[in-house]
This record gives sequence, structure tokens and C-alpha cells, in this order.
Amino acid sequence: MRHGVHDSTGTGIPELRAAAARVPAQAQPADRGRQRGAAPPGVRGEHTHGEPPIPQPRPVQRASVRGQILDALRTALVTGELTPGEVYSAPALGERFGVSATPVREAMQQLALEGAVEVVPNRGFRVVERGARELAELAEVRALIEVPVVLRLARTVPADRWAELWPLAEDTVRAASSGCRATYAESDRVFHRAVLSLSGNEQLVQIAEDLHRRSQWPLVGGPARRQRADLLADAAQHTALLEALIAHDLPTAQTLTTAHFTPTT
Repeated sequence: MRHGVHDSTGTGIPELRAAAARVPAQAQPADRGRQRGAAPPGVRGEHTHGEPPIPQPRPVQRASVRGQILDALRTALVTGELTPGEVYSAPALGERFGVSATPVREAMQQLALEGAVEVVPNRGFRVVERGARELAELAEVRALIEVPVVLRLARTVPADRWAELWPLAEDTVRAASSGCRATYAESDRVFHRAVLSLSGNEQLVQIAEDLHRRSQWPLVGGPARRQRADLLADAAQHTALLEALIAHDLPTAQTLTTAHFTPTT
């Protein structure tokens, strides 16, 4: 692999190759001027009487590409395709996506802010190595935040509001049944976000989601992948929790919520 990108399999990163097919090709040089609002050939910027000025185009393409790459990199982190401890360069990853290094670098910088990677000067980005202790610490912090909030909501949110979350809980069961860690990780975050959103505290939701995302990264030296049975057991706790919340069964809700944040080994 070129540019110092490490790939122990020698065949590349499947998640990134699949994502590359979905990423729109970058604009060619001849097109970039028009994207910035330049007039087409022969027009020279004039417009006829009464014709409104040409509006500035919305700068969505670059953000869209960067966002798709960020999603693909996050998926690769969850599945372990981006190997902890390895260094990946933006130019080499850009080649895989069929884009320049710039949006890849921007996506990697966002992952650095999230704590997933760290900058290696003149080389690229190293995937952070995480151990069981860090996972346990994340679980403890998540429990300190989410358990009291859920129990408070259990006393105040009516049953019909909890029932509205059934489709999301069922989505986690379907995702777990597929055995795809990335699919389950996303549905799991969506469910937890919906529960906490009932608090009306957006800052709490954002902090909890950041902790949740970090807890989904694989461990170094630990199980490389959560088995399908583990995902199904995790998803089953969602439906059981909703049943308890709808029934206003606070002791069961507390037991299930606390158990949900106990890391499995």
C-alpha cells in the first residue's frame, strides 16, 4: 500500500472500498469554476434586463463527500477494518475513495477531535489503541449520566410516548439479527438518542452520544468482534426496557438500565 497506509490483509479495507463506490467523483478542474459561481463560457457575467443575478451555489458537494468519508471511516473503526495502532495517510485513503486528500484529512481531523485517531506529523493518523479499562471507564461514565436520566423520565413520561419508541427498538433487533456490527452500532445510538431526547436537554444528548460512539470502538487484544448472539442480547434489553417503562415498572427499569452499561467480555 502506498503512502505508508498499513493493511495487514494486503487486500485493502472492504468498508472503504464499498464506500468509495458511493462517494461522488470530485469535480474536474473545468467544473470547479462553475461550482464557485463562475459564468459559463461566452456569458462573461452579463445578464439581461429584469433577469435576477445568478445566485451563489450552495457549497454542498465538498461537505457531502467529507461527510460520506467520515461515515465510512467511522464504520471501518467499528468493524475493526481500521486497525488500532496502525497509521493511515490521507493521500492513500483518498486514492481509495477516488477523491483528493483534503476531505479525507478533514474527516480524520474530526475523528481526532472525537478521540478515535491521533495525528502523526508527516505521516498521517494513527488509530487509537483502547483497552478493557477504558471501555469500563466509558461504561461507568455513561451509567452515571444515563441511568438517573432514564429513571427520572420513567416517572414523568407517559406510556404512549414510550410506546412511540417501539419501532426504534425493533430496528435494533433487526440490525442485531443481521450480525453487522456497524449497522447495529448506528441503530443502537439512534435508540439511545431518542430515549435521552425526551429529557429536552440537547447538551446531555450530545455528550452521551459521544461517549456511546467511543464505547463502540474495538479493543486491542480483546475480542475483535461482538458475536451476533451478543448483539441480540443487547437489543433484547431495549425492548425489555421499553416494556418496563410502559408498565411504569421502575425497579425493573433501573435493573435493566444499569445492566445495559455493564461491559461484556
